[in-house]
Amino acid sequence: MILRPGPGDSGKRLDAFLHGALPEFSRSRLQSWIKADRVLVDGEATRASYILRGGESISVTPADLQPLAAEPEELPLRILYEDADVIVVDKSAGMVVHAGAGHGRGTLVNALLHHFGTLSSINGDLRPGIVHRLDRETSGVLVVARTDRAHQSLAAQFHDREVEKIYLALVHGRMNKPAGRIDSPIARDPVRRVRMTARLATGRAALTEYRLLEQFDKFSYLEVRLGTGRTHQIRVHLASIGHPVVGDRLYGAPPLTPELPLPGRFFLHAYRLRFRSPSTEEWIAAESPLPPELAAFLQALRTKRG
Repeated sequence: MILRPGPGDSGKRLDAFLHGALPEFSRSRLQSWIKADRVLVDGEATRASYILRGGESISVTPADLQPLAAEPEELPLRILYEDADVIVVDKSAGMVVHAGAGHGRGTLVNALLHHFGTLSSINGDLRPGIVHRLDRETSGVLVVARTDRAHQSLAAQFHDREVEKIYLALVHGRMNKPAGRIDSPIARDPVRRVRMTARLATGRAALTEYRLLEQFDKFSYLEVRLGTGRTHQIRVHLASIGHPVVGDRLYGAPPLTPELPLPGRFFLHAYRLRFRSPSTEEWIAAESPLPPELAAFLQALRTKRG
């Protein structure tokens, strides 16, 4: 649909104008469409805070409406640890953590509700129990809160950088040094809104540390520790120093050769998570072994190296 603000709309924020012009949709839903580039002003993607001049042509492409609450679904779920406060799962690559644009069902939340019934309500009915996330194609350890009290405790630990988060990643290129630290701020890419970037002077503070585990001719196998939890952080930071994650075409990874296929995902795995129990304050650690497809790819590199 096309909307054309008049002179009386000059000075209004884009999201406020849309809310008035399309009252059947919530402001949060309209803002999500703006972020997803479903709202174009004179053919260009922009921000919800864009100030109208009046006379622009605003194109709106609505997304499918998402359910108001997540529903239980019988889906495979691997539990690494559980108690009365938390559940630690081993998320498979390809599974979305919670409902979002284009993903109303088949999520980790749907599976959790089927297995456990109720979870923390702090993040609302679409994201119950979710304290942190993993990208769709990132596998590995993720902790979920069963109660609001546990959720508050975990959220505070993540905020205060007390949670130990260790990933395994295979990247393109040979590392110049055996260990390193990347602290460039991360922001939304102003051109490609589906990406993040570490190449702007502005953004949210981010800290990534890496250690070389194994060196190959054209690849490096790394242990990566996160000091913060920004969107796409490891992928963005490693790409920013010229070492994109293998298979991550969004951040510039070159295509792989036919003899080294890595179907359907990139090589990034959340290996270890360590946090304090919300009830006892004792440390809880959970680990997930490298998935078979990543282990097989790594072994193929070792075999090729001889």
